[in-house]
Amino acid sequence: MKNFRIVIITGLSGSGKSTALKAMEDIGFFCVDNLPVMLLPKFLDLQAAASSEISKIALVMDLREKHFLEKHIDVLSRLRKKKYDIEILFLDTSDELLLRRFSETRRMHPLSKGKTILESIKLERDKLRELKGMANNIVDTSNYSVHQLKEHVQGLYLAPGKTKKLIINLISFGYRFGLPPDADIVLDVRFLPNPYFVKDLTEHNGNEKAVQEYVMGWDDTGQFLARLFDMMTFLVPLYQKEGKSYLNIAVGCTGGKHRSVVVLNQLAGYFKSGNYATNVSHRDVGRS
Repeated sequence: MKNFRIVIITGLSGSGKSTALKAMEDIGFFCVDNLPVMLLPKFLDLQAAASSEISKIALVMDLREKHFLEKHIDVLSRLRKKKYDIEILFLDTSDELLLRRFSETRRMHPLSKGKTILESIKLERDKLRELKGMANNIVDTSNYSVHQLKEHVQGLYLAPGKTKKLIINLISFGYRFGLPPDADIVLDVRFLPNPYFVKDLTEHNGNEKAVQEYVMGWDDTGQFLARLFDMMTFLVPLYQKEGKSYLNIAVGCTGGKHRSVVVLNQLAGYFKSGNYATNVSHRDVGRS
């Protein structure tokens, strides 16, 4: 038995395979889109022979690749006989929804040469019938939103007892130097008393004890943090439910050296106590 898991994502054109592949990537699968079916055995043999940390692989394979229809049954059957742990996720969708999707995107169906879109859909459905019968999981995506489909796919392939959590990226910054362009949430803490105007603190920063004690010594700071933590307790599960993989939170003060650094470190402690993967960056702490 080969020591890694392989999921082949396939199904009808327009059924959501790209969304499913992204969902797999977000839960730690090494992902490949549109690998030629004739290269699959060599690709897996190379992975099996390599001393790699890759333990889970997801591949989208469909009739965009010209040999897929004629070779996929034989190739997948041979690999299973070689004891590769291959699972097939087959995505299906109603003809009506596929017609609407092709109409909205104005994309050509891969089998549309000399045929209407509906004829192409029916032909593809017929040609994939045997592969669908080999599938471990069949998902009809007709009634799923993008986020619901991601959540469903991740539920199928997450290890039992594990849940996917957001990665929280925290960045402090100075408004003087501009807002971080990729921030999802921006918090302005310029309402707090500024250590910059305290002679003994001007040249220090929020990673140092004296500045921390000054900023945390005000009632407004404690009340703000209590309300901020309550808001994050409410918001983060909703972002997670929506299928978001990363949440970028920026905290800003005038120069990005004192107040924003202290508050961001407090916020980092809150997230780490909740076992969230948390990255901390103080962008402007060394600038003047």
